[in-house]
Amino acid sequence: MLTALSGLWLAVAAVLIVRAARQRNALIPLPPRERDPAAEAPKVAVIVPARDEGANILRCVESLLTQHYPAGRCALIVVDDESSDGTAAIVADLAATDGRIKLLATAALPAGWKGKVHACWTGAAAAPEDAEWLCFLDADVTAGPQALASAVAAAEARGLDLLSLAPRHTLGSFAERLMLPCALYALAFMQDLRRIQAPGSAEAVATGQFMLLRRGAYEAVGGHSAVRAALSEDQQLARLMKRRGFRVLLMDGGALLSARMYDGWRTLWPGLARNMMPVLGGPLRTAIAAPAIAALAWLSVALPLCDGLALLRGEHGALLALGLAGTGSAALFALYIAGAAHFRTAWWYGALFPLGYTIGALMALDSVRWRLMGRVRWRGRVYES
Repeated sequence: MLTALSGLWLAVAAVLIVRAARQRNALIPLPPRERDPAAEAPKVAVIVPARDEGANILRCVESLLTQHYPAGRCALIVVDDESSDGTAAIVADLAATDGRIKLLATAALPAGWKGKVHACWTGAAAAPEDAEWLCFLDADVTAGPQALASAVAAAEARGLDLLSLAPRHTLGSFAERLMLPCALYALAFMQDLRRIQAPGSAEAVATGQFMLLRRGAYEAVGGHSAVRAALSEDQQLARLMKRRGFRVLLMDGGALLSARMYDGWRTLWPGLARNMMPVLGGPLRTAIAAPAIAALAWLSVALPLCDGLALLRGEHGALLALGLAGTGSAALFALYIAGAAHFRTAWWYGALFPLGYTIGALMALDSVRWRLMGRVRWRGRVYES
């Protein structure tokens, strides 16, 4: 029995590793490039929605002011979404010395709208009439000097209507270093990016951290107003555009963008929890799948241990079972340790992945609890769900 179970575990580990590798290879990297100065550059409006981003907004806006994009062809709009910290004051100080920055404040949040969606909609409405592209950038993202030129060039060359770029993640706290690699690996295990991103698929994937949209296509689907009630507005808007016949693509923008999404448990817990149920398929599936995934992670420790104890007892086939289970578990630990190296953190963060999935299961169950109560917490607001 142990031999069969250990062999099955090795097969599961192999499938997960191959699937993760395929997802990584399916995400096309976008290299930095300069725009040809002789070519006509389309006008772009960059819109940064910001709520209580005092720790990030200066770095974000300054990175946008240093873009290698033709002068006068890029408008920068920062939308303050009722911040309670110094976000607006920081941007106002920058705007006083650089006329390229336009600072807006959102009106009171209308019924049925989510805050970030309303801020994006407010910024889009204020974009110059001749702006051909709208670029939505989260305030926790820092853009390299060639980010905008590279993205516009890629979108034009590929005939895209929405280009989303996944940034390179910067991890600071213990919580980020433990949890974010687990979350990204879980997505890689569950998603089939090649299928989702295929032109004939009705599905789409995007990240709201960087979304470049052709303005005509954005307005044709109703813009952010069409997804006003969505917590995962990036996915909903991308899916809506693709189903309406527009071309949508997510690319790897790690060479152009970096982001620090969270700064510890206080922001990471609600941030990850709000996205877990859509990914796992609703409250019931989440309540079942999240503990099952955590239990599966612990099998990487428990199964080789059981096989080792059986070997000490002299059970027949225990050595083969230990070899099979040990190989599978070692491969998974190597995968997560390689992930720690990718994120430039200590190797032992990767070795703690069973703990990460256990805490992730608690986050998922907490999000189910909030949804069953009919409420979702995000960015200091409580929304009806």
